Amino acid sequence: MADRKRKPKRLRKKLLDKYRLVILNEDTFEERLSFKLTRLNVFVLGSLSAIFLIGITYVIIAFTPLREYIPGYSSTALKKKATELNYKTDSLQQVILMNERFYSSIKKVLEGEVTKVDFNKDSIIQAVKQEANEVDLRPIKEDSILREKVEKEDKYNFFESASNAANFVLFPPVSGEISAPYNLKEKHYAVDLVVAPDTPVKATADGTVIFAEWTAATGYVIILEHSYGLISVYKHNASLTKDQGDFVKTGEVIATAGNTGVLSTGPHLHFELWNDGYPINPANFIDFK
Repeated sequence: MADRKRKPKRLRKKLLDKYRLVILNEDTFEERLSFKLTRLNVFVLGSLSAIFLIGITYVIIAFTPLREYIPGYSSTALKKKATELNYKTDSLQQVILMNERFYSSIKKVLEGEVTKVDFNKDSIIQAVKQEANEVDLRPIKEDSILREKVEKEDKYNFFESASNAANFVLFPPVSGEISAPYNLKEKHYAVDLVVAPDTPVKATADGTVIFAEWTAATGYVIILEHSYGLISVYKHNASLTKDQGDFVKTGEVIATAGNTGVLSTGPHLHFELWNDGYPINPANFIDFK
């Protein structure tokens, strides 16, 4: 029993016994460095160093290109090149197969192995007609509903043509007395409306500004393009509030009335309506009072 108790004590003593590691100058025996060590410290330090080296080695092999220099590991560039070569090989095999089929066909033609096939043109035409007759062109229920809906929408289209435009009323650009009415004989394709200076001029319908510039004869002019080929023209304005390309809504202010241009004889608005290139009388569609 006494020997068993002594063995752990001896082992502990051996592990904790202190040693001195001295580094001396070989010529002068001068002490340069010295370390106090125990067997336990040496064991722990060696174990930690081994674990550190193993970890560093694992990181280098797993996450850096240096593993390519280790025997047994393939290069990334080599893998990429091998993949590309595999694709090219597959493509070449397809090309070779197509060429073989082509040469085989030519060989049959040269050797006279191609058999003659007669086509009956009438039978082909008859077959096509039969397929066409088999197609059911009768409208289905959903198609009938859609057609009825479209017909109702077209029935109330705003300005489908100049002939039926008289059934609709546009928004008046200004309110005022007509000083010069629409007159085809005198080539006055507009109505002149007497208004106070700087009166807001409004869009007669939804549309896009296709012209908004100054002209010497008619001053500031703005022209709107609407649906169904309708164009409205506003001349002799004092200023414009919209630019070319702007989209305007019905009743939106687009200019202010004035007395600009050589042909103007006083504050008024020169208003024109055109449909599909033909002038129409604005008074037939707009109540300016």
